[in-house]
Order: sequence, then C-alpha cells, then structure tokens
Amino acid sequence: MRNMKRLTTIVISLLLTCTVFSAPRQLWIFESLGMYSEILGQEVKFSICLPENYYKEKTAYPLVYLLHGLGDDETSWLEYGRISQVASKLTEESEIVPMIFVMPQGFRCYYSNDFEGKFRYQDMFIKELIPYIDTHYRTIPDRQHRATVGYSMGGFGALILPLKHPEAIKTCVAMSISVRTDAQYLEEYAPEWDQQWGSIFGGVGSTGEARLTDFYKENSPFHIFEKEDLSDLKALNIYITNGDDEHTLCRSNEELHILMREKGIRHEYRIGNGGHEFSFWREGLINGLRFISDVFAGKEYRGDLPEVSLLITVTDPAFTKVRIDGKNYPAVVPVEYKVTDRKYPVIYLAGSLDDKDEKQVASVFGTLFNNGTLPPLILVFVDGQGTELNERFFTAMEKELRIRPSYRFRSVIGYEDGAVGALDCGLKREYISSCVLMDGLFNRAKLNNELETIDPESVKRTLFYVTASDKGVAFRENGDIHMIFRDKDIYHEYRVREGEGGGNRFCMKLVEALDFIANKFHD
Repeated sequence: MRNMKRLTTIVISLLLTCTVFSAPRQLWIFESLGMYSEILGQEVKFSICLPENYYKEKTAYPLVYLLHGLGDDETSWLEYGRISQVASKLTEESEIVPMIFVMPQGFRCYYSNDFEGKFRYQDMFIKELIPYIDTHYRTIPDRQHRATVGYSMGGFGALILPLKHPEAIKTCVAMSISVRTDAQYLEEYAPEWDQQWGSIFGGVGSTGEARLTDFYKENSPFHIFEKEDLSDLKALNIYITNGDDEHTLCRSNEELHILMREKGIRHEYRIGNGGHEFSFWREGLINGLRFISDVFAGKEYRGDLPEVSLLITVTDPAFTKVRIDGKNYPAVVPVEYKVTDRKYPVIYLAGSLDDKDEKQVASVFGTLFNNGTLPPLILVFVDGQGTELNERFFTAMEKELRIRPSYRFRSVIGYEDGAVGALDCGLKREYISSCVLMDGLFNRAKLNNELETIDPESVKRTLFYVTASDKGVAFRENGDIHMIFRDKDIYHEYRVREGEGGGNRFCMKLVEALDFIANKFHD
C-alpha cells in the first residue's frame, strides 16, 4: 500500500512536471526575429518588447521603433540600452502608458534610401516593416500612436523618418544625432566620408561643393527645414537631446536647434552631462519616453522629471549688507559666521534680481547649507550687468567680509544680463576659479568676436558652466559659447533645460550651478 501511494505520488509529480514543460511559454521579449523584405531582397532582423500584460488583455498598443547607431544591431537597445528594464519601471510607476518597442536591424544606411536606389531601406521601413508589425502584433496603426527613438546614426534615423514621412510617423526622440552641417560635411576626411556618407548620399571621391549632391540635400535636416512649406513639419512632435562632451555633434546639433527655433519648428531640446555613450542615452530615454507617452495620450508634455529635489527649509537666511563706493550689496553669510573668525569662499551673483528673487535665492542657499549639500560659503548679490566684477571690487569686498583672498576661492554667477560682466570676468587670467552663465543675454556679434580671439591658455585655470533654456530668448548666444569653447578645447560644462527660464527652473539650475562651484573650490 505504501509503495502504491509512493508510485502514485511519483506519477503525479511527473505529470505535473511534463505539464509545466509542455505548456506554451508566453514570452514578451524577443531577440533577433526576422522579416523577409522584397524591397531589399533579404531578411531584416528585429527584436521586440511587448507590454507585460500583452497576453492578459486584448488591448491594442502604441508603438515605438528604437533605432541603433552605426556598428550596432537589433540587440543593442536590449543589451546596452536596457529598454526592457527602463520601460517596465516607467510603466509600473505610471510614468508612461504601456507600449510596444520594436528594434529593427539598421545596417549602416542611416535609415535612408541610397542615392543609386540599390538599398532602399527607408522604403522597406515604411512600406514593409510598419505594415508587418501592425499585422502581426496588436498595435494602434496610425501616425498618432507611432514614434521613433534613436541614438547617433539612429538619432538621424529617428528624425529623418518623420521628416520624410510625416503621414506615417508623428513623433520622435533623437539623441546625439549623427548629422553634419554643410560646412562640416565638406571638411570630413575623405576615406571616412566616402564610406559613411558618400556611399549613401552620392559623390564618392568628391571634394568641396561637389559633395552637396541634390540627393544629399533631399535628406539633410538642414535643407529640409529650409523648405518654403513647413506646415507638415510644424505638426510633428520632436524631442532632441545631446551630451555636452560631444565634439563634431556639438556644433551640428546646436546649429540644428538654432535653425529649428528660427523656422518656428516646435521642439524640445536638451543638453545634458555626458558624451557619445549609453549611460547618457539611457538617461535621456526616461524623459524621451515620457514625452512620447504624453503624445500617445493626447496630452501636452508634462515636462521633464526634476534632476534635483529642492525643499526650501530656511525662511530667514543670515542676510547682511556691505557698502562699497556708496552702494549697498546684499550678502548671505553662513549661520556660524558670527561665532567664528574663519574666512570663507565667495560667490558673486550678478543679474537684475528684485527683492523677492534675492530672498528666494537666499533661501535656496540657506537650505543647501542646512542639509549639508553646500560647504559654508558667502553669497554676494551684484546688480545689473556685473560691470564691477574686477580686482578692485573683490579687494574692497574682502576688507568688509571674511573672504579667502585667492582666486581659487572666488566664483561668479551671471544671470541673464549679469552674464555679460560674469563672462568678461571669467576671461581674465586667474580672476576667479569658476564662472557660471545662466540664460545669458549677450550682444551676439560682440560675443563671438570676443570668444574667437581667446587664447585657451589664458583661461585654463577658470572652469566654465553654461546653462540655458531651450525656449529662452538667448538660445543662439549660449549655443555659440558652447560651440566655440568646444572648438578651442576650453573646459566647460553645458546644459540646456526645458522652458523659457525664470521661476522654479531658475532655482533648479542654480542648485546645479552651486554644486558645480563648490566642487571646483575643493578640487
């Protein structure tokens, strides 16, 4: 009897095991599937991520095409971009709506047709891949619920596909776009240009203006945005992000943003900390997907997630006033200032701030002291364009306040009109250790002339931090500073944040700037 029970138990266990292993698996991440393309005459591979509830519901989902960079393949977004993890977390936190992600093999074609018509990738994408995915998966098959995301070569593809086919794709997130201005295109090293660009857009072996073929112009965003009728393109939803450590792409992406602003092409533009690397693209993907999700939901973009959390806890910071040459300068000193004889680093903040603004800045400053984010510092407010930011003024201030008398412990922040004097001060040899320019309002011709004549050796001890708003009035001028500094290899950090500047965004940018300054004081 015992043996019979034991045998029965074994049989039941075996049956259950067989049932488990024979049940069809409901996978939601697939790598390197294949679709045969009649247009290309070969198989095109793709990976796909389905929403985790795909098999539990009969819902149709919006669709995002994730495009890889040159030399990568259809697995790169899974392996290095960690799309399954990022999407799952954002969906679980209700930051994005559930969506399907398709990662097609992009070869080395920049997601375009070639000039000879031998490898018509873009035709394949629009006429075969999109219909294939819509047929085999539960998608919402319209342009409102279809988007592209890409990095580098894929950033070019993410942008060029909706530019060329706005009837099929309405939304894109283009990161570190591998694109060239005409001037850069003409200067590319010949062997690399032939392989990367000439073989696609025509003109192999050409130099100079001969490289600017008609086919190239038909596929260059710079030329597309120069068309007379831009009505279709103005209806697109475009989000562009780039790293401040980029070299060639620094100028091309910045020039593209400036052109789009001038042409009235609605878009979001961000510059963050980083270079041509997945750590930067993964970071950019978070807000990029939130932007796409809002389009899918038929909403206005809710804005980027804040990078810092700011809770004002100090409502009555330690204000004092210093009188120099008959003028009063408000200053904020550490709480411990009255009970010590030590000296402190100093930050001079120049700009047209009213009393309310000064109090808000002082509260931020005090909060960062209070929670240990900032070491003890002195903050001095300087009105207007900061023309008094010179050695004589610094010496006079050091006689009135206990300030460390060395450029190493002296920094300036120029906000809007105050950025003029701050930059002028920063370009003086060993006046200050760091210079922060926030939404600077400059005379562009004078600015460019001044920057072009800089000797990089003269400012190698001054560290610059430039931050601007993507919809602010000074987008050209701040972009010029970044591009010229990159060309001259002058060390700086560059950020472009959302909005028009001012308000809470100003405070957020100020927190980042203060952290930058404090780190440089103690480098």
